[in-house]
Amino acid sequence: MNDTDDVNDVNDGDEQPGPATVRVFIALAPPDDAKDELARELGPAYAAYPHMRWNRIEDWHITLAFLGELPVGAVPLLRPPLAELAAVRGPVRLALRGGGHFGERVLWSGIDGDLDGLHRLAADVRAVVKECGIPFEDRPLRPHLTLARARRNDASSAVEAAAGLAGFTGRRWRTERLHLVGSNIGRGPGPIHYRDIEAWTLGGTEDPGVDGREG
Repeated sequence: MNDTDDVNDVNDGDEQPGPATVRVFIALAPPDDAKDELARELGPAYAAYPHMRWNRIEDWHITLAFLGELPVGAVPLLRPPLAELAAVRGPVRLALRGGGHFGERVLWSGIDGDLDGLHRLAADVRAVVKECGIPFEDRPLRPHLTLARARRNDASSAVEAAAGLAGFTGRRWRTERLHLVGSNIGRGPGPIHYRDIEAWTLGGTEDPGVDGREG
């Protein structure tokens, strides 16, 4: 989640306005070395199931609140209170562990570590969203990291790949930043890409390397 496209960007070449809405969620991301560790474990699955739609490693994330499709103008409302929340919340110690599947199509890695702290952070994030007056479906948190989706009529790849992760236990790591993320899902036939709208260091300040522009 390192791309830095802003939700208010426009196409300067033909002066066409950008989309009126953006698909948004709030998330944490494992550090690079933890993602690399899992990617190495997934090596056999990458080779065995090349037709699955594998998420880009740089897009791996743990969703805390999925807000869905929002008007672009609603996004700036989230920035100040999320920055304030991140500034007063310390990091959470987590690990990637094992694997599983939703239905027969979605492959994921499990989350271990301070799950109580993770649930508290998610509850605080969702409270911020509600205080901003932004409606969303407040589903129970099921901590996971989505890895891939099997294609339709493929009832075995995700199940078998999940079984291959059963013995995986990753190292512990500290969450570093709270991410406000936009995605292009549903906007074309290409792969799903995510990009940070903004991110803030937990227990610190806005990360200046993500998005220094005003939205």
